[in-house]
Amino acid sequence: MGQRGEVYSTRLVKNDRTYFFNVKENIYGDMFLNLVESKGTPDNDRYIRQSIIVYQEDLGEFLKELQKSLDFLKQNAKKD
Repeated sequence: MGQRGEVYSTRLVKNDRTYFFNVKENIYGDMFLNLVESKGTPDNDRYIRQSIIVYQEDLGEFLKELQKSLDFLKQNAKKD
């Protein structure tokens, strides 16, 4: 097990936001996905962090619903 239960982590930096994709393991050995968005505040002294946790047993259904949302976005994208 990694530091603070982290097994794997990667990030995506886009403009003023950073997205973290963390695979973690709890004390019972169960793994889960922790998605975090971090964004600086206007005064740049603090960050706003929001996260969701998706447990391993829910990932299949989670990904299916996520894919439906992505497909909707693609089908309804603004044409420039």
